[in-house]
Amino acid sequence: MLIEAGVKVSMDGRGRWMDNVFIERLWRSMKYECVYLNAFETGSEARAGIGRWITYYNTERPHSALGGRTPLEAHRDGEGHRLAA
Repeated sequence: MLIEAGVKVSMDGRGRWMDNVFIERLWRSMKYECVYLNAFETGSEARAGIGRWITYYNTERPHSALGGRTPLEAHRDGEGHRLAA
């Protein structure tokens, strides 16, 4: 299905480490900015708290790799896939 949609699947070889860099940064930020600072007692509290943080991360938190813009702003500018030089 992915190949039919024109998606390049990169799970092996060259470029694989770059695929993981972005998600690893996201998980690290989530752990240090949300999970470790909140003592979630239940799964539903964790789900709600992490959901709020992800909304904040995408809509309010400036990202240096995006020139100080939020991911939402970069996406609206049509540059969601490019990093600032």
